[in-house]
Amino acid sequence: MAVQAHATAKYVRTSAQKAGLVMDLIRGRDVNAALATLKFARKGVARDIEKVLRSAIANATQKDGFGGDVERLFIDACFADQGPSQKRIRPAPMGRAFRVVKRTAHLTVKVAEKPSKITATEGDAKRTRGASPKSKTSPKRPKAAKAGAKKKTTAKKSRTAAATE
Repeated sequence: MAVQAHATAKYVRTSAQKAGLVMDLIRGRDVNAALATLKFARKGVARDIEKVLRSAIANATQKDGFGGDVERLFIDACFADQGPSQKRIRPAPMGRAFRVVKRTAHLTVKVAEKPSKITATEGDAKRTRGASPKSKTSPKRPKAAKAGAKKKTTAKKSRTAAATE
């Protein structure tokens, strides 16, 4: 069974919508690519998400059954939930007041370990049961033959059309 771990940062002083934009960039990627993306992201919340991701990686390494290779970890899920909002008042002209909403978010990152590749002995056992190794790949069609055939037919039509006029 693959190891799964998560980490959550609560009450981060940003809106959930802004954090979700950055989390969309890293969802489904392996952890090293995600860390590189977060390092060069131009949003301020990227630093907070990077901390949560590093915490999730550390949580995964401490679990029982972890293979010891951080390279096999990928981001299974990441999301930003809305936290409580602080309501403040800003003075406005003519004795009025405008409301300022200071939003917070709860950031969650879940990492999981990629399943291990099939070894040679397991592959031999599957082939003896009747599964062919080529059944998983899609058949390849020749691209040049079809493209050339279309060009020839259009050339013939244009020659015949010119000859009849």
